[in-house]
Amino acid sequence: MKSILLVRLSAIGDIVFASPLVSALRRKWPDAHIAWLVQPECTALLDQHPDLDEVIVCPLRHWQRLWRERRFRELRRCILTLRDNLRARDFDLAIDLQGLLKSGALTRLSGARERIGLGSREGSQWLMTRRLPRGGDSNRIGSEYRFLAESLDLPIDGFQMVVHYGAPEAAFVEDIIRREALGNGYAVLCPFTTRPQKHWVEARWPRLAHSIRDELGLIPVLLGGPGDREAAARIADETADLLVDLAGKTSLTEAAALIDRAALLVAVDTGLGHMGIALDTPSLLLFGSTCPYLDTTRPNARVLYHKLPCSPCKRRPTCGAKSTPEQRPWLDCMQRIQVGEVIQAAKQVLKA
Repeated sequence: MKSILLVRLSAIGDIVFASPLVSALRRKWPDAHIAWLVQPECTALLDQHPDLDEVIVCPLRHWQRLWRERRFRELRRCILTLRDNLRARDFDLAIDLQGLLKSGALTRLSGARERIGLGSREGSQWLMTRRLPRGGDSNRIGSEYRFLAESLDLPIDGFQMVVHYGAPEAAFVEDIIRREALGNGYAVLCPFTTRPQKHWVEARWPRLAHSIRDELGLIPVLLGGPGDREAAARIADETADLLVDLAGKTSLTEAAALIDRAALLVAVDTGLGHMGIALDTPSLLLFGSTCPYLDTTRPNARVLYHKLPCSPCKRRPTCGAKSTPEQRPWLDCMQRIQVGEVIQAAKQVLKA
């Protein structure tokens, strides 16, 4: 193989799960040009990867906007430009890690001679030269990508998720630690994600912040995106400025650097939480509506999950939880996770 393309457009957690494939491909084909096609908001996760030669941006949301605005001629020009850029690299192999019609179409657009789809559906299987199932042990984090590596006869020893960041992000964290007096240790809290069904009861985050300070001696630091600022402010107000609210104030890689230096991470099922495991930070993840990976592959990382007969409900809860802007849906399974349980589990992963 002289040139290889990975296609996984989003999201943060899935890109982190798939990250070991880059090094596995590099060890199999050390001289190959390895590229990754991704949406702009996730490029920072890949830019610093030492085994990746190139990150190619697919402006999918811009294309969607052009479609909504009926600017079809401009949309066609943009798609053809990306097609020409991809085909200029003369890919021998393209692997669609997403398995959707949009990712399959882009994999086909690349012109790669061999196109492998992982769990391809929505018709994308017909655009591949080969389709592989999403196999492996579903109880293990990132198992489908490990299964893919095994199916392609790639080396899987040391098959671990990775997140890379650079010197500017490290300097940013040093400044935060100095400015906020975090030198004696801090715990990162990640309560937010794009799917409200994954959220833990909001009123419990301030109580958890107090317990982390009083019982673990760590200063809580709140992380999230720009869209989470309002909810973060509510949580911060309930702690009387106990925690450091950085929601919406960091880039993705700055958040990764903060997580890397943290003594503890507590998160819902979100990309930042999975980054904690990749960075070997003692981590607790709170799962409910989604099917969890109970095997985190690390002794200092654990999933808290109370399985009910309706679990996992994913996007369609049946327990009567509401999902209006005025009331977030506190699902029954998430309500069963108590603050005391989180603190006890935190003590265990800190010892590990």
